[in-house]
Amino acid sequence: MTTDTVDRVLVAGGGIAGLAVRRALHRRGLASLTLERRGGPAEAGLAINLPGNAVRVLAQLGLLDELRAVGTRLRRREYRTERDRLLFAVDEEAFWGSEIGPHCLRRADLLRLLQLGLAPDDLRHGAGIVAGRQTEQGVEVDLEDGTVETGGLLVGADGVHSRVRRSLFDDRAPGAALLASQSWRVMVPNPGVEAWTLWAGAGALFLLIPVDRGEAYAWISASDGSGEGLDPAGLRQAFASFPRLVRDTLEAALAQPAGLHHSPLEEVRIPAWTRDRAVLVGDAAHATAPVWAQGAALALEDALVLADLLAGASDWRSVGRDYERLRRPRVAHVQAMTDRLSRTARLPGWARTLLLPMIGPRSYRATYAPLRTAVTA
Repeated sequence: MTTDTVDRVLVAGGGIAGLAVRRALHRRGLASLTLERRGGPAEAGLAINLPGNAVRVLAQLGLLDELRAVGTRLRRREYRTERDRLLFAVDEEAFWGSEIGPHCLRRADLLRLLQLGLAPDDLRHGAGIVAGRQTEQGVEVDLEDGTVETGGLLVGADGVHSRVRRSLFDDRAPGAALLASQSWRVMVPNPGVEAWTLWAGAGALFLLIPVDRGEAYAWISASDGSGEGLDPAGLRQAFASFPRLVRDTLEAALAQPAGLHHSPLEEVRIPAWTRDRAVLVGDAAHATAPVWAQGAALALEDALVLADLLAGASDWRSVGRDYERLRRPRVAHVQAMTDRLSRTARLPGWARTLLLPMIGPRSYRATYAPLRTAVTA
């Protein structure tokens, strides 16, 4: 292992978490090699909702103006019943401030933004990791093509089913989310929604978020025990009592089954995210149900904190301990608030209708208020 590779960070995964780590490292003047098993970006046609804490990190990564040039700013959030009664609404721009207010954009656009201005030679597609190991001097990873790459630190940014976690950690994940058993994601023609809007019924949730070009991002969840396969009849039945706008949008989604992405709701909660020269970030470390849209947000924060710690450390073996100490409390807060709202979502309809107008706005503030504070190393 040469001195050059000892001073290089290996990043497993070229999704949002991995590309954020790569960009944060580049801005701190640190060498890296990002290894992505897919031949190209995945799920590029779908969208992602970024709360204010995610927008703040993108601003710190030098991308705020570019972010605002694509997608849609989200100024309002609405929670409705299956009968379309408004339970409560949140003025998100007033809460977060106009500078870092929430934003929804296509995943392809976010992946592109994270790579702006970076040379492509430190990002390799079609380079899946089979296994990793630690050596006296650093880390080594075996790739699917039979080659070996070396570095001074390995960052597992390879998602819920992380191979790095499975190879180097006590892998007790993933587990099923409390919120629901399964969900689907799809882009649909926008039926006229201008705000983040969620309709909740008995065992069914339907979320619409405006994106761009006349389209909206739909997240559809139904706990009917029908398994992983798409069951149009079951979905129609689950949403039969929802407003016409929702039912028509569901039909538009079912008319393009190839565009419907099945997404089991899985969570990762493990006792350690670091081990010597290996560090887990994003979903590989702490995937949560999308109740508060914190998957990408926490991954972006992880990247910023980790890069700052590496830039200031003379011995990278000590970075993991500090990284976990700084990140655990914030992630634990999000997990606790996710569990709280997931339990509320599973209440009988009459109970949700009675309680949410009172506890909903408080839950929003209690969840996001600590996240308005910028992360630092």
